[in-house]
Amino acid sequence: MNALKPKPRAAALLMALAAAGAQAQSSCSSDGQPRPSGLLERFINADCEPCWRATETARPGRGELALDWVLPGSRGEDAPLSTVAVREALARLQALGLTRPLQDAASRRKGQASGERLRVAHGLPFGGYLGTSIELKPGRGGPWQAWLLLVETLPAGTEGSPVERTLVRNVLQLTWDSQTPRSEIRPGSFYETRPMQIPTGADPTRLRVVGWVEDTRGRLKGIAASRCTPASGGG
Repeated sequence: MNALKPKPRAAALLMALAAAGAQAQSSCSSDGQPRPSGLLERFINADCEPCWRATETARPGRGELALDWVLPGSRGEDAPLSTVAVREALARLQALGLTRPLQDAASRRKGQASGERLRVAHGLPFGGYLGTSIELKPGRGGPWQAWLLLVETLPAGTEGSPVERTLVRNVLQLTWDSQTPRSEIRPGSFYETRPMQIPTGADPTRLRVVGWVEDTRGRLKGIAASRCTPASGGG
């Protein structure tokens, strides 16, 4: 899925409108939220419909954030789970050093303490897109591999799943290093803002963003997940 489809001016307008709406109605960011201690990434081949309903599905431990990636299947659009498959899941498997499963697989990793602070945020849906951002402060060291995911939370029981799913819907990958220009919007930070397309069939009310950064050895140095909270004040 492509997070970069709007033209620059349209993208800027989208971000401005989404941000204004978010300020007026709610705040959707990782500010004040508990930091996940690790990631449980579950991968399902789109060919394997029973894998979605399997009772032996890996469960997150205390403090872990579970993510669900659906890989493109060998049957293409005819695969049972093809409508929720994302091609970036293949790149994620490669980054973890895993081979493509015929059915399903899982990876569990702990985060490591770091002096950097990671923040993710998003605005409100507008024109089929969601304005999103990811920030690492201070913007130094690296190189860092940053991942920003648009995810949809699906309650347990959805299509027969025995567990709640955090389904990956869209993906943005970034590399931050000493050559990356520092943000003028967020001085001293690595900062990126992009509109992400909302896939057909996704429920906008269940969407949020998840992000993390890794060092050159693939170690998790920061994990953050957004949550929408009511706006304070008003008059």
